[in-house]
Amino acid sequence: MKIFSVIRTAPRCLLTSFATLCVLGLGGCSSAPSSATSAAAALSNTDIDRVETTADATSTSRTPEEYKHDLALRISQVNSTKVYPGNPQPLLRAVIVLKFAVDGRGRLMRSDIVRTNHDSEAEATAMASLRNTAPFPKPAASLLRNGRIEVTETWLFNNDGRFQIRSVAQPQLDSR
Repeated sequence: MKIFSVIRTAPRCLLTSFATLCVLGLGGCSSAPSSATSAAAALSNTDIDRVETTADATSTSRTPEEYKHDLALRISQVNSTKVYPGNPQPLLRAVIVLKFAVDGRGRLMRSDIVRTNHDSEAEATAMASLRNTAPFPKPAASLLRNGRIEVTETWLFNNDGRFQIRSVAQPQLDSR
């Protein structure tokens, strides 16, 4: 009876936190992945910042590094089910570096693998995530050289095949 009187008089935010903890605690008892765990992962993926653009889909970035950051956010948004929420593990499964060019209209012109550990599945996932994201926000005209901007970006893969883009990745877990 005392627990019910506490619940009736507790602030709403505490009740929500208590309910979440109960669901997460009970979810650990089942052998299948809990819906609470899935919901937490989905929530983490929706926390990805949005890329700001003008009305004609031109990036508001003024430097190549800002545009690279915007592209990393966009790739993470479009491929959110393949993005690892939280910190990458200490020893990564694969590190894939891609160099790609985007034209003034945001179209992917070319892409090449410039560093790999020859994990063909990770390579394919990195290339597919890049292609699936195109077209990208249009780069500002000041960022273009010969009608395009070249970007080099790194995909960090955990053992489960999910990745983060280095420009927006969480710090890697400590191996100690």
